[in-house]
Amino acid sequence: MKKGIHPDNYRMVAFKDMSNEHTFLTRSTVNTRDSIEIEGTTYPLVKLEISNTSHPFYTGKMKLVDTAGRVDKFKKRYSQHMDKRVQK
Repeated sequence: MKKGIHPDNYRMVAFKDMSNEHTFLTRSTVNTRDSIEIEGTTYPLVKLEISNTSHPFYTGKMKLVDTAGRVDKFKKRYSQHMDKRVQK
């Protein structure tokens, strides 16, 4: 293995799935501005849109997670396009 290519500033970081509020701790070097207190200890916080606890592949449920409204915007635009095609 090459020496000196891996960072040496690992620390405990909390990752929080914003869709189901699941939080887990792991070692990471990621930079973040947010923090969270877990059991009396403050950790840097990384917010996730999806994790293994909410992803359909891992949960077996076909649940659509759309935090930015992108799917709704697409459906609205596409329905307008299809309405024009039907009228012709």
